[in-house]
Amino acid sequence: MEEINAYHEAGHALLAILVGARVRHVSLIPEWGEGPDRFAEIQVEWPIDQFTSRELHQKMVMVALAGPVAEMIHTGAPYHPGLVGEWASDWQAAWHSVARFISDRQQRMIFLERATKELYTLVSQDHHWAALAAIVDELVAHETLDGDQVEHIVQTWL
Repeated sequence: MEEINAYHEAGHALLAILVGARVRHVSLIPEWGEGPDRFAEIQVEWPIDQFTSRELHQKMVMVALAGPVAEMIHTGAPYHPGLVGEWASDWQAAWHSVARFISDRQQRMIFLERATKELYTLVSQDHHWAALAAIVDELVAHETLDGDQVEHIVQTWL
């Protein structure tokens, strides 16, 4: 379970860096005060003054969906991120972010499904997957990484 959680959180971390956010920390040891269903956590800082509202929310969608996508690639199981219970909070975060610029529910779903496919292609690229796997290795070894450590890992591969 720890390894799959590491892939999930590494997906979020990698995409956060790729879209211009900063990872504060990522951990396989969540603070339990946040809810009993959490097995890991990541904290991301957004430079909100650098993006339009739409850009910011599009980037938030990508980061939210990147955890489920990393799990899909790792396991080889092509699930719909909106239908897996463990990914409910990620899907909900993506859904709420996209609602900021797409009001129609059907169009929102189309946008999220397209974003998931695009992320799958992006994260599957060899250099991105190598960076993600390196984050996973360090996360499994140390259980918690600070943002500087994650950024160093990603820059090594990209």
